[in-house]
Amino acid sequence: MENLHDKRKVYDKSQLIESEIKQNPMEQFRDWFLDASESSEVSEANAMAVSTVEEDGCPRTRMVLLKAYTHEGFIFYTNYNSRKGKAIENNHKACLHFFWPTLERQIIIKANLEKVAENLSDGYFHSRPKGSQLGAVVSPQSQEIPNREFLEEKLKDLEKEYENKEVPRPAHWGGYLAKPYEIEFWQGRPNRLHDRIVYQLEGLDWEVSRLAP
Repeated sequence: MENLHDKRKVYDKSQLIESEIKQNPMEQFRDWFLDASESSEVSEANAMAVSTVEEDGCPRTRMVLLKAYTHEGFIFYTNYNSRKGKAIENNHKACLHFFWPTLERQIIIKANLEKVAENLSDGYFHSRPKGSQLGAVVSPQSQEIPNREFLEEKLKDLEKEYENKEVPRPAHWGGYLAKPYEIEFWQGRPNRLHDRIVYQLEGLDWEVSRLAP
């Protein structure tokens, strides 16, 4: 067994106190996301973990890219027939997680998910590089395939088919809007006395409280 007892660091870069936070968590998210986006130490500020619950009751987590956020919530795109898509179809709740270790910050979001309007999925799909569009058509995401060559051969065929044509968005590919009902902001602090501020949606209003670390 490898002993990891000494694998620790001191968190002392910032603080999160009630007198300085926004009253709406989406505004607080915007501020933190801009900090991460503008930091030279953060390579992909929009990388987020999405956890869903599968039929066996076990959560499953994977990394995706946030593609938009509004006052309503967070938007990402995927294959609706994938494992995450099927899990969301059966259970519309999910947990999103952002972790920016160089800023000593993380955000945990509990949300209800719904599909975005088809025109939004169309618009984003056709804004992607053509190779990414073809990849979405080629891949039967989460299904077992015989080998790597299976995908590469299908891609070659589609590259010829759509060489001078627009690639239609597959009906099974599109976006989700994650509408939050709880958002926790975590700021690392010395002596493991971290700041944890949680926003909980009560009706139309957000209630703000502090949690012990």
